[in-house]
Amino acid sequence: MKKITSIFLLIVLTSSVVLAQAPRHKRAYTLYNKSGKKISYRKLVKQLAKADVVLFGELHNNAIAHWLELSLAKDLNKKKEVILGTELLERDDQLVINDYLAGRIDSKAMDTLANHLPSNYKTDYKPLVDFAKAKNLMFVGSNIPRRFASIVYHKGFEGLDELSDAEKTWIAPLPIDYDPNLKSYQDMLTMMGGHGGDNLPKAQAIKDATMAHFIKQYFRKGKLFFHVNGSYHSDQYEGIVWYLARKAPELKVKTISVVSQSDISKLAKESKGYADYFIVVDEDMTTTY
Repeated sequence: MKKITSIFLLIVLTSSVVLAQAPRHKRAYTLYNKSGKKISYRKLVKQLAKADVVLFGELHNNAIAHWLELSLAKDLNKKKEVILGTELLERDDQLVINDYLAGRIDSKAMDTLANHLPSNYKTDYKPLVDFAKAKNLMFVGSNIPRRFASIVYHKGFEGLDELSDAEKTWIAPLPIDYDPNLKSYQDMLTMMGGHGGDNLPKAQAIKDATMAHFIKQYFRKGKLFFHVNGSYHSDQYEGIVWYLARKAPELKVKTISVVSQSDISKLAKESKGYADYFIVVDEDMTTTY
């Protein structure tokens, strides 16, 4: 009997040690401010609501990011009417987007009529569009048609001179400002090992300039433009932020960056200062594609 009791106590003690070592709650993400200090979701919403423009820099296939985009859009809209927009929908599809929002076409027709919808549109972006539709909010496809960005990649900015006047309404007014020495563009060249040459960051810049142009065009005083884009379009306060600062310096812009880490208990040192707020997601989080 004593032997059985001893074994039982050993099992209990061992289990207690294991449970003590395991976290009480396994978190999927943690929120941080610019300096790397943890921030609550409630405080994040309160601070973002004071901005004119929020650039949500996502990882395109991150499920947590897409969930939080929708959550923030809903909660911010309770404080200030939001205008929604995304890099993932392009300017030449705006009329189709408008028809869907107005109920003139259904989802199936939008899928058919839109020139380009991302492969993960239904799971990751349609919920935002449907929220805009349900609340009678504006939704903006802000990006340059990708075929035009491809022209820049192959021919430089000069290639855009070949576009018709109607097609030029889908891009930022020409000529665009361009600084090849911006760190984000230099990092792109380094990352690609020189492939693509000088036109590679130019193709990125025409996207940044176009998104900034249409954010400025659709913004209405007293509202909040909530824009979803790849984090590389707004990290380091460059990309879209740089163009907005030049073309609409009166707008108060806040940025969010989604990063993936093995340890979400603190913000990685190399990320600090890249954005106003960070969503640090566990790197084991499943992706949408």
